[in-house]
Amino acid sequence: MTAIAMRSNSTPSRRRSRLVGLLFLLSTAFAAPGAVVAADAPADNLPSWNDGEAKTAIVDFVTRVTSENGADFVAPEERIAVFDNDGTLWTEQPNYFQGMFAVDRVKAMAPEHPEWKDKEPFASLLKGDMAGVAASGEKGIVELVMATHARMTTDAFTKTVKDWFATAKHPRFNRPYNEITYLPMRELLDYLRANGFKTYIVSGGGIEFMRPMTEQMYGIPPEQVVGSSITTKYDLDGDTPVLTREPKIDFIDDGPGKPVGINTFIGRRPIFAAGNSDGDYEMLRWVTAGSGPRFGLIVHHTDGEREWAYDRQSPVGKLDKALTEAEQRNWLLVDMKQDWRKIYTFDK
Repeated sequence: MTAIAMRSNSTPSRRRSRLVGLLFLLSTAFAAPGAVVAADAPADNLPSWNDGEAKTAIVDFVTRVTSENGADFVAPEERIAVFDNDGTLWTEQPNYFQGMFAVDRVKAMAPEHPEWKDKEPFASLLKGDMAGVAASGEKGIVELVMATHARMTTDAFTKTVKDWFATAKHPRFNRPYNEITYLPMRELLDYLRANGFKTYIVSGGGIEFMRPMTEQMYGIPPEQVVGSSITTKYDLDGDTPVLTREPKIDFIDDGPGKPVGINTFIGRRPIFAAGNSDGDYEMLRWVTAGSGPRFGLIVHHTDGEREWAYDRQSPVGKLDKALTEAEQRNWLLVDMKQDWRKIYTFDK
């Protein structure tokens, strides 16, 4: 299957909300030991990828768009690559990291809010009743998010996020969340940047939840992160200027919001897009509908032993429509079990 997506003229109409998704959320290099590499052998830029169609397609695309005398050459300033985050760069099961953060924050803040023990959805969350949380609907989820993400300065929120990442551990792997990133995708980011690409995150996750960590995790600075946001206003704390996060949704960077976010905050149509769910469908459609060489990539979660296996029926990271249309639209479907030699740095 070729990885160059052809132009498409149809327009997606379905809008998916990240807040609805949260409702469900709450319910370097590797080589074989003893391997010998000849001194004049070409470097393997994607060592955690198994040799096969997926790896070949990526390398072929990058080679063609960076070959100055080739028909598909793309100028460096136009080599923009965008990546979803949840389920594409870091694990999203059993819940999104930001959903786990919200749960931990409610528990930590509960002593200061005795009224929560009788108020839904806080009461259910504190009792561990996620079905009760889900029953509160989108309104309840918004309350949880606002209680844990708003009414503080941006500096205070950044510190809270960093402190959480420094101490919280993933429930399955018992490792810090900043270790639960996909090694093959980090190699891909490095490989693209080494070939003149500028890499961005375009995610439905909160922009100020991701920004404190993306440079450390992926080498992507905060100014190259596009995400969902709540309203922020300029204020004074005494005589000190501050930015205060208000309990109001500003922008949802999911589904059809992703192309809008790219256009607003990046200003160029990328030539490379990677995602893993139907929340990335519109981004993949818009990016690969442009003229010239284009590349669409979907991470398909097929490894229930090393990670998780899920797609069409999953309440987290559902991949249905984009999976059905991947072949038709010439999007590269990366089979995690077959195409990735390692998933995490700590894999044996």
